[in-house]
Amino acid sequence: MSQGKLIVISGASGVGKGTVLKLMMEQRSDLFFSVSATTRPPRPDEVDGKHYFFVTTERFQDMIHRDAFLEYDRHNDYYYGTPRDQIAEKRQKGHVLLDIEPNGAKMVRSTAPDAVLVFIMPPSVEELERRLRGRGDTPEDQIAMRLDRAKWEMEQRSWYDYVVVNDDAQRCAQEILNIIG
Repeated sequence: MSQGKLIVISGASGVGKGTVLKLMMEQRSDLFFSVSATTRPPRPDEVDGKHYFFVTTERFQDMIHRDAFLEYDRHNDYYYGTPRDQIAEKRQKGHVLLDIEPNGAKMVRSTAPDAVLVFIMPPSVEELERRLRGRGDTPEDQIAMRLDRAKWEMEQRSWYDYVVVNDDAQRCAQEILNIIG
């Protein structure tokens, strides 16, 4: 059996990556989500091991020193990273979806040049801000930080393989599924 593709999905916080990924996985049984590790606290609806592996900063730094990450980065005051051990196993079963930011995507591009990089854009910056505020779980200082970060992230889209606008989650999911093939 051939190895599945690594599909990197990036986009600013609030762009709807989670919704799009969920829709994609509902339509295809050969897609597997790569669960990232993070030092940020879980949101009320998040489950450890399903949405993220929630770890302490000390444990995350230990994992960095053991080269346990395919990629990692620190942003919005927290570490995020993709544990290597799950990627190879999941690629034997199908395509692996990674929800990571641009610095991580660059690391993946350098270590796995066959990865397909897709950047999801919001319809507008105003819509992105509306979505972030609509969550109701993000403090105002975090919203401001995420909007500043979003501007930088959107500038990075030029070196991705594909750019898809999420003006409709179902259409966006289908466009990415078409890219995967």
